[in-house]
Amino acid sequence: MSEATAQAPANNSRRTWLITSCAMGGVGAAAVAVPFVSTFQPSERAKAAGAAVEVDISGIQPGEKIVVEWRGKPVWILRRTPEQLAALETFEGELADPNSNRTAYPTPEYAKNRHRSIKPEFLVTVGICTHLGCSPGDRLTPGPQPSLPDDWKGGFLCACHGSTFDVAGRVFKNKPAPDNLEVPPHYYLSDTTLLVGEEKQA
Repeated sequence: MSEATAQAPANNSRRTWLITSCAMGGVGAAAVAVPFVSTFQPSERAKAAGAAVEVDISGIQPGEKIVVEWRGKPVWILRRTPEQLAALETFEGELADPNSNRTAYPTPEYAKNRHRSIKPEFLVTVGICTHLGCSPGDRLTPGPQPSLPDDWKGGFLCACHGSTFDVAGRVFKNKPAPDNLEVPPHYYLSDTTLLVGEEKQA
């Protein structure tokens, strides 16, 4: 057997070993790359710690509400109708804190107004009752309803202990909840995109 013939199997084995090594190396690199790329997305831990949440509000119709999660809390985004906004002026004497002056849940300066929001059309509030942490239910339809006054203008009812809130998240007088619903930090990235969890830098 010639020397060239004897070397052929050895070369073939070496070539097979190199191809296998390169293939395994490629698989390893891909396995490392996927977790690396995923680190660019907010992790569940980051979300729980308070990472801001970007919300597309373009599909919310007047009178509709969506819920997103921020810091483990439900954040309501309600697109109010013109009728709901007009009603906010009619019962301020019945509210415990109509101007959001109480400080247990400080209201951002940009939401210290009758509608408690940056844009009158959109309410952005944490959907947790300030009494014992229950989540109030929607009672957006005006008129007499169980557990509500006959002249109800629409808002939210915490059925656990009977606290009621208007469509700006303001609590009515003589209710167990001591404060208005919390307004989280937020601002608009565009006409259709809301960022919950951060305030716009000057």
